[in-house]
Amino acid sequence: MQVQESRPKVESVAATGNQVFEKIKKLIHEGNVRRITIKQDGDTIAEFPLTFGVVGAALAPLLAAIGAIAALVNDCTIEIERDDNLPQRAAT
Repeated sequence: MQVQESRPKVESVAATGNQVFEKIKKLIHEGNVRRITIKQDGDTIAEFPLTFGVVGAALAPLLAAIGAIAALVNDCTIEIERDDNLPQRAAT
């Protein structure tokens, strides 16, 4: 019996400045995000793979990097790769 692995779902969201930081913080909290890619004018400027269960101090460097990028970009696109097999946390 073959088990087919489901392909991750990818969605794009346009954001500017501080919206980038806030949106990514919300996505990390959801818990079913595998990878976040930040693009500007079609070029990838940052890519963050996320591991299920990353919490606390492990997030600090990631959030610092995202904050620095948010301060530098005006208009960008956030691509979110989700794994539907991972549980999604309730929004608070």
